[in-house]
Formats: sequence, C-alpha cells, structure tokens
Amino acid sequence: MKFSLLVFCILLCISCSTAQNKSSVRSETKNTDSSLVYQGEKIIKTDLEWRSILSEESYHILREKGTEYPYTSSLLKNKRKGIYYCAACELPLFYSESKFESGCGWPSYFEPVHARNVTEIEDRTHGMIRTEIQCSKCGGHLGHVFDDGPPPTGLRYCINGDALKFKERQN
Repeated sequence: MKFSLLVFCILLCISCSTAQNKSSVRSETKNTDSSLVYQGEKIIKTDLEWRSILSEESYHILREKGTEYPYTSSLLKNKRKGIYYCAACELPLFYSESKFESGCGWPSYFEPVHARNVTEIEDRTHGMIRTEIQCSKCGGHLGHVFDDGPPPTGLRYCINGDALKFKERQN
C-alpha cells in the first residue's frame, strides 16, 4: 500500500510538471513590506531541537525532505486572506493573494513574499531534474517550483502544507 502511494505521488509530480524550471534567479517581488524580507540571519538547531518544536509530519518534510500525500493538506483549500509562514522558523513565505488552485494536490503559489525568502536548489532525486525550494532562514525543505504556473510569473511553487503555518490577516 505504501509503495503504491509513493509511486502514485511520484507519477503525480511528474505529470504536474509539464515544464522544468531553468532559472535559478527570480526577480524580487514588488511592493513587499521590508520587515517581511529575509535579512540573512540563519537559524541553526540540532535535530533534537527541531524535533521538540515541530510535529512529526513537519519534521519529516522540513528536515528530512519528505512530502505529504497529495490532497491531504488542511491548507490546500484555504481561501482566507493572510500570510503563509515557514512552520519551523516563521519566515514569511507566501501571501494568500499568490495562492491558486493548480490541481496537483499541494498548495500552490505563483510567487513568494520576496525572492530572498526562498532558496532554489537543483534536485536530481527520483529520476527527475527539478528545482527544490527551501526556506532561506532555516534551510527547511518546502517543496518544488515549476514553470507551468499562471501569470504574472508563470511559476508554480508546489509546497507541502505541513511545511507552512498560516496567519490570517486581522483587518
């Protein structure tokens, strides 16, 4: 059962990524509050410290580069206005306004809060070449980015919901 679900997840990732992201540098997001932009202070913790602050699922994704099963994230259908933060270090990652329904089974966004808040790394696992997205502040694995998203960026940041915390805007 677990093997067939893993195969399903891999095939779903392949089918969702119609084009591979070739760019390693993104333009900086416009109109971003400077207090939400990563300033270069890295967080370093031991595995024991990460385990003490993260759920088992979040630890597996963020620290062991795991993934959640598609269509299981409580954030997948979230339509509230706010900001999605890294579940490990609370760096702001995505505005709710950049979220869209991609149909791939994971929360998807067309741009981060700021290009500095995410780090792109070539990922050659599972027989594919993809671009992994990590939190710039703590190095936690978030998901992947693909070139098949909507305008204005054409990007799809396919992110594990258990790697995120959502804070609703208080207006």
